[in-house]
Amino acid sequence: MAIIRETIRAIFITLMLWLLTAIIYPLAILVVGQVFLPYQANGSIMRNLSNEPIGSALIGQVFTSERYFHPRPSTVRYSQGKKAKPTGISGASNLAASNPELLKRILEQADKLREENLQPIADIIYTSGSGLDPHISFKAARQQLTRVAGARGVKEDEILRLINKYTDDRFLWIFGEPGVNVLRLNYALDLQDINRQQNQ
Repeated sequence: MAIIRETIRAIFITLMLWLLTAIIYPLAILVVGQVFLPYQANGSIMRNLSNEPIGSALIGQVFTSERYFHPRPSTVRYSQGKKAKPTGISGASNLAASNPELLKRILEQADKLREENLQPIADIIYTSGSGLDPHISFKAARQQLTRVAGARGVKEDEILRLINKYTDDRFLWIFGEPGVNVLRLNYALDLQDINRQQNQ
């Protein structure tokens, strides 16, 4: 009798834990996320004026036009462009520091930046660990300021205000370094151009 009673009790506890952890808790998190943080819960998807998705503020995008700030290079390229690897997998190249292929890529990137009259600094030469980093340093954004302002025909001060606006602080004010969100900054530049055209 005691064994049957303990077996029933164990089954009941297992079912209650399953109900709590597999149904109640996930539903509670889903509801809290959708009610209080819907933008973040749905992937921080940014939309244009036509309400079409243009990307996630959490995932680095490829920008090659002179009119835009360029992000960190990526070995993954996620799902963008002709060299895209649409696997949905993020990651670094995992090339050792002694690997000639890594050195060749870094030197090519440094030469390309010098041609654009940019100082080759770490976060626009080296790829991020995930390959999806949406941020560049304030210094990297500041270096690209003259090129973007010239290509758009606006004063640097106008763009500098946007750089400051879209610079995210350290996580919990102590972890990491401040970073400029490239997608948000570039979209703000486009909106600024649209507003300027409408006011002319």
